[in-house]
Amino acid sequence: MQYCLKNETMRQADKATIEWGISSEELMHRAGKAVAQEVSCAVKTLNAKNVLIVCGTGNNGGDGYVCARLLKEQGIAVKVYAIDGSLSPDCQREKQAYSGEYTTEIKGDIIVDCLFGTGLNRTVSGEYKSVIDQINNSGAYVISVDIPSGINGDNGLALGCAVKADKTIAIAYPKVGLYLNDGIDFSGEIVVKDIGINCDTPDALLLQEQDIKQFFRNRKRNTHKGSYGTACVVAGSSQYLGASALSVSTALKSGCGYVYAVVPNEIKCQLAAIYPQCIYSETPFLSADAIAIGMGLGCNEQTYNLVCNLLKDYSGKLIIDADGLNSLAKFGMSALKQTKAKVLLTPHVGEMSRLCGLSKAEVIADPIGVAKRLAIEFGVTVHLKSAVCVTSDGERTVITSRGSSALAKAGSGDMLSGLICGNAARGLSLADAAVCSQYILGCSAELCSQKYSDYATTAKEIVENISFAIKRLTD
Repeated sequence: MQYCLKNETMRQADKATIEWGISSEELMHRAGKAVAQEVSCAVKTLNAKNVLIVCGTGNNGGDGYVCARLLKEQGIAVKVYAIDGSLSPDCQREKQAYSGEYTTEIKGDIIVDCLFGTGLNRTVSGEYKSVIDQINNSGAYVISVDIPSGINGDNGLALGCAVKADKTIAIAYPKVGLYLNDGIDFSGEIVVKDIGINCDTPDALLLQEQDIKQFFRNRKRNTHKGSYGTACVVAGSSQYLGASALSVSTALKSGCGYVYAVVPNEIKCQLAAIYPQCIYSETPFLSADAIAIGMGLGCNEQTYNLVCNLLKDYSGKLIIDADGLNSLAKFGMSALKQTKAKVLLTPHVGEMSRLCGLSKAEVIADPIGVAKRLAIEFGVTVHLKSAVCVTSDGERTVITSRGSSALAKAGSGDMLSGLICGNAARGLSLADAAVCSQYILGCSAELCSQKYSDYATTAKEIVENISFAIKRLTD
């Protein structure tokens, strides 16, 4: 489990560490040393002949000067491209301590990006934009320090332009912007370096493989189908017949004991032929451990009434997706405040925009804050879907970054909802079920991308590879 911080949280942690007794000079030396270690390894691995360090005027630039000095002491050919301007006191000190070469060319086998840190909050322009463009066009192996310059540390949006790194060395903690929005495409491999800064209140958690494994413990031999819970999927309409098939298919892959399917009559026989394991029902099974509703139902009063009835009458784990969410946004969110159920909302950015009355741009600019506020307002868990997903119950927020663009196709949300329903039915909390299911679906998509390409992968293949994604965790 990895702690992820926003910019202000990192500044406060840094400040507290200095007040505790570790000077800013010592922290900068530790950061520069950590970067130098990574760069030195890259020099050996890539058989690089020279290194260019691009230093800005803030503390990120100061880390770069420390790194340059240490590489020079190791006998590595290193030069610094220095941005002119008013330097921070720590950066000024380390620049004065550096006695190596400078250059006015953006050229090197390895380029270390120390241009901006996490404090950037304006659009990149002028010399900075020119330098970033040159770094990106250099053909060099690029290492960014703390965050690729130009990426917003709070939301991952590129501020006009940004360095496209092959590797990012996150100092102390990874910033949430490394994983959100554009950050996931610009950060490359992320390596975290501990320099002695502690934070007990992260803005988000990033679960790793060992964390997900706990959701797939060895099953006892002496069990039966009743041991693993009952899921119920309410999905599909005459226009979206496939939504029910995709949701049912993944619920069956989750490991739960029973799957009830409430699907359109016109496909019930065909679906039963493909999935004879299901129990087909005319109405939601209220004794189920988990119910997922909304996938392909259509946004209308009938769907809204179905959702409201479940909110009123059902006391289990209720997953509301797709048209279930759209109907709430259209006909009234107040029903969420009058429920016995534990509720998970699984909106994508457009659906979240409708639920919150915000523009898509506002959701994208603050995915963690928007998800957390909605969770608190209605006492629910929220799983905000995008290329990287944010799950929040109002207290604990988790980022799930596994996946590929093979998931950027219709049907991915239907698959996810069915999988969440099955995992919740077999005993996981709604938050854990959302994170676990997103991780598994992402791993399956990655396997498919390797085999079929992001372009040619279909939902059918992602469903088929869920078994292999889970097997990798349980072997």
